[in-house]
Amino acid sequence: MIRVVLVDDQPLIRTGLRVLIADAPDLEVVGEAGDGAEAVELVTRLRPDVAVMDIRMRPQPGGWEVPPVTDGIEATRRITADPDLPTHVLVLTTFDDDDYVYGALRAGASGFLVKDLALETILDGIRVVAAGDALLAPGITRRLIGEFAARPQGTARPAQPRRPVAEAVTEREREVLTLVGRGLSNAEIAVELTISVATAKAHVARLFTKLDARDRVHLVIQAYEFGLVVP
Repeated sequence: MIRVVLVDDQPLIRTGLRVLIADAPDLEVVGEAGDGAEAVELVTRLRPDVAVMDIRMRPQPGGWEVPPVTDGIEATRRITADPDLPTHVLVLTTFDDDDYVYGALRAGASGFLVKDLALETILDGIRVVAAGDALLAPGITRRLIGEFAARPQGTARPAQPRRPVAEAVTEREREVLTLVGRGLSNAEIAVELTISVATAKAHVARLFTKLDARDRVHLVIQAYEFGLVVP
């Protein structure tokens, strides 16, 4: 079973997702949170496979002085910063909130979905992220990552000093990273470079280690940052 925590400030959305997931035989909701701080505590305690995370979470009405709410970007940063947590973060957002998406990816999210996608797509997204992969939907994720790589840090954490790509990876790994940046799967990389799928997978695994990438989304980001792929 894939264990899921739902994080959204709107109870109706959490209820809808919980009902949707209840019909999936391989998914299980183990907890819900209404803001980022509660999400971090819940994820730390329950250690789910996936946290489905809203980005913008607003304080609930009920008084003159409302304490600040930890948003999804900060919650994602705290969750992914803990190397002992097995949890992958899948962000839910709206397509127009590009700045929030860039910040979430930099904070360590494994991908994102827009809230108006088909319900089955959301389930598939949870499964993809739980498997350690990332959401690289053509026309959405690649566009956002391309724009993200070309923009200033904005809401994101400061970039770390980076070695030139030639010093960081071998020539073959550079070719593989370029193809990952273009959105190719391991099978497509194998065809492109005339190598086996197992070899392509091994190169990608070495890139994860060498570039300290959490998943495929972050390899794509680094391919853009190295200048191997141009938006």
